[in-house]
Amino acid sequence: MDKVFSADGTAIAYEQQGSGPAVVLVGGAFMARGDSAALAGLLAEHCAVVTYDRRGRGDSEDSPVYDVQREVEDLDALIGRVGGEAMVFGMSSGAVLALEAVARGSSVTRLALYEPPFITDSSRPPLPTDYVAHLTDLVEQGAYGDAAAYFMTAAVGMPAEAVAGMRHAPFWAGMEAAARTLPYDGQVMGDTMSGRPLPADRWKSVKVPVFVGSGDAGAPHMLTGARELAALADNFALHVFPGEEHTIAPELLAPALTDFFTTGEQA
Repeated sequence: MDKVFSADGTAIAYEQQGSGPAVVLVGGAFMARGDSAALAGLLAEHCAVVTYDRRGRGDSEDSPVYDVQREVEDLDALIGRVGGEAMVFGMSSGAVLALEAVARGSSVTRLALYEPPFITDSSRPPLPTDYVAHLTDLVEQGAYGDAAAYFMTAAVGMPAEAVAGMRHAPFWAGMEAAARTLPYDGQVMGDTMSGRPLPADRWKSVKVPVFVGSGDAGAPHMLTGARELAALADNFALHVFPGEEHTIAPELLAPALTDFFTTGEQA
């Protein structure tokens, strides 16, 4: 593990493995750098792969006041560490953060995304309008378990009784530990989980090739959102993984990403 300092002085923990063109992996909600280890190991056979703890998670520091731009600057600092430009893969809400970073000018040459969790139709309820505010209140009260549960019901859409059972599982402690950063993901997503179509101009400045991946066996809104995103511009291309859901095996994802990152192919 090493650390790089972001523009505001926040230390961001990361690991690097492999050699070749640089690829930075951006995790989604709850994810720390170790959660991408299997995928990173496969990609490292062809690329120099960076995994990192987003601010407020794992071994990374945080700042008193959050702003999405701070997370963009974290990614910029990592890109600077690996030579000034890189390719990026983002998972779930990390996909939207990566997309936002490119739109704001980060030095990304190719961008791959998997299932940005947009809600753009009526196939499931949208997020409550006070979602981020309520989540923030829970975190500020130190009610991390309640914050994690609220995320799982309101954002993921799990039944409350299923989440109640999860609270007794061994992995729940880890979810509580990461729950203080859940409002960050909510701010990254903005209004893209409102049930309305994606804003046509939000990412119009993204001109690099974009791989938009989704499974076709998970929640219907995931594939719908991926299709909408891929339709925004000619440099966005949809890749559907048959039979896959939001959690996809690294062994299935890695070959497609490797082709995209090393040869430019998206098939």
